[in-house]
Amino acid sequence: MAERSPSKIALCAAAVAALMLTAGCAGGRGGPKDTAFIARDVDTLYAAAKERLDRGQPMIAAALFDEVERQHPYSPWARRAQLMSSFSYYLAKDYNKSIQAGQRFLSINPGNRDAPYAYYLIALCYYEQISDVDRDQKITLQAKSALNEVVRRFPNTRYAADAQIKLDLVNDHLAGKEMQIGRYYEKTGRWLAASLRFRNVVQNYQTTSHTAEALFRLVETSLALGVPDEALKYAAVLGANYPGSKWYEKAYELLQRKAPAAVGAK
Repeated sequence: MAERSPSKIALCAAAVAALMLTAGCAGGRGGPKDTAFIARDVDTLYAAAKERLDRGQPMIAAALFDEVERQHPYSPWARRAQLMSSFSYYLAKDYNKSIQAGQRFLSINPGNRDAPYAYYLIALCYYEQISDVDRDQKITLQAKSALNEVVRRFPNTRYAADAQIKLDLVNDHLAGKEMQIGRYYEKTGRWLAASLRFRNVVQNYQTTSHTAEALFRLVETSLALGVPDEALKYAAVLGANYPGSKWYEKAYELLQRKAPAAVGAK
């Protein structure tokens, strides 16, 4: 999930364009004086940071935006610099610093008009760090929480629309993790533990791509636990929702082999 989609880049570009103000030239072609943290007037310092960002040097830009806030904390530019710092760190893939800058902006300016973007940027930072299902999913859960916050707080914004798309992918990812654990439990004969994992997918991630397989696995585990009526119930749900899927065919075949009496009784 680390690769940025075109829609995400477009959203970021549009947001940062809205944030940037036209500033006077910092002077010169850029050099050591641009990055030396010496006292400068706010216009010059902000312009130097923006120039570095435009030149594709986000880490230097972030440090300079931080200097705007440090040297001129009561200037209107300081609020904008906080958010631009967060954006610059995001571009540099320093996600922890980006989150910290975004959270600092929100703690000081919770009602600012750019607050939706700050929440969205924080969510993106978590989303970019989602790892494969073989690893711990703490970051995935943090991404889900942050994306939900965007949708909840700003439901009618473009940020919420993009966050909802990403939430669908996050939920599919979390369901995949549950399936992986459930299959492992099933393979080692821990039928009840496996069943609980598959049930979690059906109950909490029912719109994901894993639901059909989860229902089939529940047929398997129910038969292994000696409750064919439960297996038949899950097979019926599978047939009603995924009638043409390979998982329904496998479930029907399994029931015919393992519990023909239960199938015949229905």
